[in-house]
Amino acid sequence: MSAILVAGIGNVFLGDDGFGVEVVRRLQEQLAAGELPAFAAGVNVADFGIRGVDLCYALLDGVDSAILIDATQRGGAPGTLYVIEPSIEESGGAASDDPYAVPILMSPHEMDPAKVLQTVRMLGGGCEDIVVLGCEPQDFGCEEGEEGRMSLSRPVAAAVEQAAEVVVRLVTARLEQRAARVA
Repeated sequence: MSAILVAGIGNVFLGDDGFGVEVVRRLQEQLAAGELPAFAAGVNVADFGIRGVDLCYALLDGVDSAILIDATQRGGAPGTLYVIEPSIEESGGAASDDPYAVPILMSPHEMDPAKVLQTVRMLGGGCEDIVVLGCEPQDFGCEEGEEGRMSLSRPVAAAVEQAAEVVVRLVTARLEQRAARVA
């Protein structure tokens, strides 16, 4: 069990879609260098890539808070960061009590955060404190004649360090809230 899950989401073969994975890689470097001592207390920083099923299981494993890092198209300039607190409605609503409702189908190799949250709720779990740290992509590395690109665009790459700082602030605030509840 982890009090806080920091999850990098995205496909590194599709340009800016690998943003979440790159931010987690940066945070893991900082952890290895001892630069984030507060994270040692119940914080799990993990690259989930396109493994939505694995993220479901992680969220079902008693997580108090989750910070999901992903490329997020919202119409801003490439590299713009967004802190989004999804509501139940945005994540697809609560699980249905209808025994004949169509189940949510997830491929083991897909990552749709809304489907992940729906599945977690359908399975009786739920992390009440979920935040999405999104970055406006420039492209997904699939231009005419291209099949993909394994690197971030310049504006999105430039946002990685700032995004790591935002994650540190979000985690620190949650650790402080938890400490205040215990005290």
